[in-house]
Amino acid sequence: MNEKQMVGEKAVEYIKDGMVVGLGTGSTIFYTIKKLGELVRGGLKIKGVPTSEQTAALAKEEGIPLVDLKEVKALDVAIDGADQVDSDMNLIKGGGGALLREKIIANAASSFIVIADSAKLADKLGTFPLPVEVVQFGVEMTAGKIETLRCIPKLRQKEGQPFITDNGNYILDCDFKRIESPAELEVKLNMIPGVVENGLFVNYASKLITIKNGELSETEQN
Repeated sequence: MNEKQMVGEKAVEYIKDGMVVGLGTGSTIFYTIKKLGELVRGGLKIKGVPTSEQTAALAKEEGIPLVDLKEVKALDVAIDGADQVDSDMNLIKGGGGALLREKIIANAASSFIVIADSAKLADKLGTFPLPVEVVQFGVEMTAGKIETLRCIPKLRQKEGQPFITDNGNYILDCDFKRIESPAELEVKLNMIPGVVENGLFVNYASKLITIKNGELSETEQN
């Protein structure tokens, strides 16, 4: 069993009968959804709220009942991966392009469980380029404003064309090298007209499930 499968399946232990569950996007949450599918077929009764069309398709394949966010008042728990996690449990997310919906759902959940293999752990964020979702209109100007925050923004491409999010926006992958103050940068980025949301998740994680020294490790947010 690989690390992603270990942490992905461990998170399922926190899902109980009757819960409304936010389902993240990516290669690690894949294992959570597959395991949840097994449990649902065995009688577990939950409702899932997917963060992307990709996740919705996988959950439907697994027989997990889905609801739209507008149909629920709150989520009991959300589970998602991360592209990078620092020592304070701040995150960079958005490598899969679903950061806006992921942040909305994480914010709506009573508990946000982050699952990450050991390769995602870092003392400081920044070696993974920070995804920033921006509207298509005026993207060059928006990128120029972001660049003044001392990074190199690069328009994400897919098959030779600009990558389009499920919300119809572009993503700029911004190379900051090292982010000393994630909370401050999160605010500065979102103040720029044209920026829809950024992939910094500061003080969102309730619990981190990861691998340390080859063993499962769980850390709660203070």
